[in-house]
Amino acid sequence: MRLTISSLALLALAMMTACSPADSASQQAYVLALSWQPAFCETAPRKRECRSQTSDRPDSRQFSLHGLWPQPGSRAYCGVDQSAIDDDKAGRWREVPMERISQGIWNRLRIAMPGTQSALERHEWIKHGTCYAGTPDSYFADSLALLDVVNASSLRKLFEARIGSNLTGAEIRRAFEQDFGPGSGNRLRIACERDGKRQIIREITIGLKGTITTIPDLAALIAASPQTDPGCPGGIVDAAGLQ
Repeated sequence: MRLTISSLALLALAMMTACSPADSASQQAYVLALSWQPAFCETAPRKRECRSQTSDRPDSRQFSLHGLWPQPGSRAYCGVDQSAIDDDKAGRWREVPMERISQGIWNRLRIAMPGTQSALERHEWIKHGTCYAGTPDSYFADSLALLDVVNASSLRKLFEARIGSNLTGAEIRRAFEQDFGPGSGNRLRIACERDGKRQIIREITIGLKGTITTIPDLAALIAASPQTDPGCPGGIVDAAGLQ
C-alpha cells in the first residue's frame, strides 16, 4: 500500500494520540501530603476528629492522609461546576457532590483520614481528585496505598519512637532515605506550627512523579520528582491531646 504525505501525517497523529495518555501519566507530578494528626489538632481542637482523638487511636502514632495533589498547584477543580467550587471554598464540604465511595475503601479511609469526620474527603476529591484520572475509589485507593508504604517505613517508626521529643530535619531525612534511597530526603518538605513556645511538626509533603498504582514503587516515584524546599528545620513530635 502506498502512503501519501497526508496519510503519513494522519497515521503519525493517530499514534501520538494513542500514546499520549500513558506518556502524560508517566510524566505527571504530584505532592503527597501526610499529616501528624496530634499536631494538626493543637491548631484545630474544635474539629470533630480532634475532639474524639485519643492516644490509642491509630492517628496518634502514624501519619494520616491529607491529600494527593496533581501538580502544578494551579491544577484544581477539573470540570467542576462553579456552585460546587463555591461550596468547597466556603468550607461547606458536606454539600460538595461526590460519587459514593465503596464500603471497603471507605472503611480504610475513615481510619487513615480522620478528617472524614469533617468531610475532608469531599474537599480533597472536588479540588484535587477531579484532576486525577479515575473515580473517587481509584483516587483514594492509590492515595491509601502510598500512605501505607510510608507508615510501614523507618520514618514512621522514628516519629512514633520520638513522640513528645524533638526531631531534626536531618534525622527525618536520614530515616526516609533508609527506605527510599539516597537523595529521597531532598523530595520531602517539613511543615511546622508554633504552639505557644513549642514548634511542632504538623505535616510532611513528598514530591512524586510518574504513574501511581495500588502497589506503588514509591522510591521510583520519589526519585523521578524534582528536589523541593526542605521547609522547617525540625520540631517536636506532638502527642495526642492538647499539650
